[in-house]
Amino acid sequence: MDITIYLEEAAQVSIAFIIGAVIGLEREFRSKPAGFRTMIFICVGSCLYTILSKESNTVSPDRIASNIVTGIGFIGAGVIFKEGISVNGLTTAALIWITAALGMAIGYHNYPLAVVVSSMVVVALFVLEPVQRFINRLHKVKDYKVRTSDTSDLFKTELEQFFTAHDISFRCMKMIKENNDAVYLYRIGAPKHDYDMVNDYFLKHKNIKSFDV
Repeated sequence: MDITIYLEEAAQVSIAFIIGAVIGLEREFRSKPAGFRTMIFICVGSCLYTILSKESNTVSPDRIASNIVTGIGFIGAGVIFKEGISVNGLTTAALIWITAALGMAIGYHNYPLAVVVSSMVVVALFVLEPVQRFINRLHKVKDYKVRTSDTSDLFKTELEQFFTAHDISFRCMKMIKENNDAVYLYRIGAPKHDYDMVNDYFLKHKNIKSFDV
């Protein structure tokens, strides 16, 4: 029995542990669904399955690798959820996917590729965050989902008169009826990105039951 083989495999899963921990720290810091321990488990588990697939004499390694991708897809889907009219969790799902890929790369001894991709992930998570915030500040439009019990045309007219009076560009994207309420989906562009004015108006409007951004 060659002990060096087991030492090498132990080193592989240890490297997977470290990479998963680095990625998981960022998710844990931002209180995301898949955090520190989850990313470690994903990276180490993918690495372990890859190692075992190479040692198996009865099952094709390709089949095991493809099943890893399928299984990770189910985990990624579990962290994506819809809140109002926005979808959250896509970044975490993508990180789960790429963390599993990094574990597989380590399992296949492709350390240079694993290091390069890990570095790119860390840069995207930590360094590019200010860039994303800057881009978000430049975002000129927001989608509002407004729910009201007033189903008359007067409500829509009043809303759009407010937009026009305050130089707010708008477009009614959709208008539907849910139960006994009217629901409007507006794409709004506020001057100087002052959406507090719009939010305050919606909060104080007596006929608006709720709104989502």
